[in-house]
Amino acid sequence: MNSKASFLHKVNTSTPRSLALFLAVWFASCVGAFVGVTEYIFHTYHSIWVPVVVTIFTFFFSFLLFQFAVERFIYRKIKLIYKTIHQLKLSKEQKPITIDLGNDIISAVNSDVVAWATDQHAEIEYLKNIENYRREFIGNVSHELKTPIFNIQGYILTLLEGGLEDEKINRTYLERAEKSVERLIHIVEDLEVITQLESGQLILHKEKFDIVELARDAIAGIQYSAQKNNVKLQFKDIYDKPIFVKADRESIQKVLTNLLINSIKYSRTSGAGEAKVSFYDMDENILVEVSDNGIGISQENLPRLFERFFRVDRSRSREIGGTGLGLSIVKHIIEAHNQTINVRSSPGVGTTFGFTLAKYK
Repeated sequence: MNSKASFLHKVNTSTPRSLALFLAVWFASCVGAFVGVTEYIFHTYHSIWVPVVVTIFTFFFSFLLFQFAVERFIYRKIKLIYKTIHQLKLSKEQKPITIDLGNDIISAVNSDVVAWATDQHAEIEYLKNIENYRREFIGNVSHELKTPIFNIQGYILTLLEGGLEDEKINRTYLERAEKSVERLIHIVEDLEVITQLESGQLILHKEKFDIVELARDAIAGIQYSAQKNNVKLQFKDIYDKPIFVKADRESIQKVLTNLLINSIKYSRTSGAGEAKVSFYDMDENILVEVSDNGIGISQENLPRLFERFFRVDRSRSREIGGTGLGLSIVKHIIEAHNQTINVRSSPGVGTTFGFTLAKYK
């Protein structure tokens, strides 16, 4: 049985002509063998040429019949399937489709059907993931916007209900409303930045600059916030020489600022927190690390750390503030530079973010 299947597999039956030829040979051989056996047993024809002539006649007749039947009832339908699949695959390219019935259509249809089915399954899974991502994203955005909007509404209602006449109350509530407006603005601005990065609309202006000097500027810009949270910002080592990189200065400053702010937010609750910036020569690149001795992150949360609005501790994170988009922006900016970013952390020990930048030559 296996040898027969192997033989049939080796026979070329991929075109109407070859399939008809195979069937005609098989059928004519059976008829010839039957006539030959009949002549041998019963001596019906008294000539050895009779089975030969019958076999040849049967071969030509059956060949024509099988070829007509195969082309009419099988291959034309296969051709239709083949054309349909190619039209679906090439509809965007709008290329003309020409198919020759003499080609290996069965093999082509088989491979194309498998490829098409695989593509359809992959596309369905992709659409499912997109839909889940869209649903989760809309839910996160609405949740982030809802808090400051409701706060502003509450402050305004309090003022309208009589608080406006009291100078102590109206100033306090107006200041709180102003902070909520600032939070809304930050959320919208961060969403705009991520949209530009993901769509490729944000153009990076790469230039030569000293990354050490840029880190000093970033530290100075948030020094007041660090002092309020009893967090010490400093360099790990003494960097008395400039380290030049080639990147978008403004974007990298945003990266450093976001990472340092993240270290301040999640510093030790008991105080005495610290965040350090360090640089390492990596031949073609410069590795920049921002490390802290904060509360740390569990290993199970590390893979999702750069997702939009992802928070390890949602309740505590919302009390601390922020848009929940900072690390996502950091990741997109670094990847837009064709560089990498990584994170390592241990609960109760601290967290270290590291990213690379192209060294200026």
